[in-house]
Amino acid sequence: MPVKGDRMNSGRDESPSSDVVTVRPEKGVMTRQRFPYFIGISAATAGAKGICMHMVVIPPGAAAEPHRHVGYETALYILEGRVETRYGPGLRESVINEAGDFLFIAPDVPHQAFNLSNTEPARAIVARNDPNEQESVAPYDPQSDS
Repeated sequence: MPVKGDRMNSGRDESPSSDVVTVRPEKGVMTRQRFPYFIGISAATAGAKGICMHMVVIPPGAAAEPHRHVGYETALYILEGRVETRYGPGLRESVINEAGDFLFIAPDVPHQAFNLSNTEPARAIVARNDPNEQESVAPYDPQSDS
């Protein structure tokens, strides 16, 4: 049952815009990075104009497709698990983060995340200064910077 100010519970409420919006995603959606996202705040769900925020689940042993966010900053907070992020030209740099870490990725930096566990999923909250969930995601070929 929708709560006053809700824009999305089991779908988007087409009522007029609200200053306070609650989003309760019921299921994940597959992204261009090949990870399930639980879409939270975005232009589509909350009428956001300058931010999106969601939860990503990285399955055990899985890796994202190499990609970059064209023109937008990305911030992550690792909730569970250990994740290696390879980044930069040719994905030759690497950082390992674990639960409790914050990670910032500058605009246009190519990157690829890997769940270091083969038995447990990793979870993170992701925020970008782009109100759209996937429009600024561009595939990246590490061989192009070899």
